[in-house]
Amino acid sequence: MLKNSQHGYGLITIGLHWLSALAVYGLFALGFWMVDLSYYSEWYQTAPMLHKSIGLCLFTLVLFRLIWRFINPAPKALDSHSQWEQVAAKLGHSLLYLMLFTLMLSGYLISTADGRPISVFGWFDVPAVISGLPQQEEIAGDIHELVAWALVIFSLAHAMAALKHHFIDKDSTLSRMLNPVNATSKRK
Repeated sequence: MLKNSQHGYGLITIGLHWLSALAVYGLFALGFWMVDLSYYSEWYQTAPMLHKSIGLCLFTLVLFRLIWRFINPAPKALDSHSQWEQVAAKLGHSLLYLMLFTLMLSGYLISTADGRPISVFGWFDVPAVISGLPQQEEIAGDIHELVAWALVIFSLAHAMAALKHHFIDKDSTLSRMLNPVNATSKRK
């Protein structure tokens, strides 16, 4: 039940998926809100600190998720999925990971442009390994904003595809990511 089976996702994969989604949407909302804070707002320093800290935690979570995916492969595709749907799903998941890492790298480059480390909830610091590049903060900021929007839009398309499979195709694509019990039973 914790690990994936040939027919469904295990509890760890499901938890990592939904925790990542929650963090992405939470960070998007926080980032969208904080860019308009005035210098005199009580959240002016707190919101960016939370955004960076949660972002670095998400980076660790996504790294663990990728490692978990390699040591605990995803279930086989459903028999009802066509070849193009299987290819599209693999490409789509790869694109989601690419956007996540691009987003997190650009956030890191924004935060370390001045050479200062990033404090993670005041527990420890992540050093500024790359800093002082020409227009680092501006270029990384533009990339960060663009990729954040792209990730949210593409993840909504990902969710719509899952809903299409559930309500139109009536297959277990969505239920496999909601219910670990399906990991042990073969579904259409």
